[in-house]
Amino acid sequence: MKQTTKTIGRGIEMPKNECKDKKCPFHGNLKIRGRNFEGTVISKDVHNSATVEWVRRRFIRKYERYEKRRSRVRVHNPPCINAQIGDTVQIYECRPLSKTKNKVIVKVLGEDIQYKQKQEIMKEEQEAAEKQRMKKDKKETKEAAEE
Repeated sequence: MKQTTKTIGRGIEMPKNECKDKKCPFHGNLKIRGRNFEGTVISKDVHNSATVEWVRRRFIRKYERYEKRRSRVRVHNPPCINAQIGDTVQIYECRPLSKTKNKVIVKVLGEDIQYKQKQEIMKEEQEAAEKQRMKKDKKETKEAAEE
């Protein structure tokens, strides 16, 4: 099969790397269409898939306030783009690629600094909770040994 590269339009530049993925919008035969979104990659697996999440605001008329909601979608992550966890990416709709995937990553916009900070804070909180549990367990074992 002859390997070709193409521009997908919409002002998106070609990635520097090459790939032989049929489901790549740049090097394969996938056409993008529909809406586009920007979000953060929160997980990634070996089958060229990733989960992208973005926060949106929804107005509640009764209280005249907004609430935060998040959307999570499974997307195709082509090898030429290879977005990593914590990257902010631009995704476009396309034809269904599998049971759950009908969007593809077309561009990595950069790293999401807030995502990294949240992960560090969560890790510190888990370590602190583990230390408290260990202290509590030691205290209980001492009391049981004394009786």
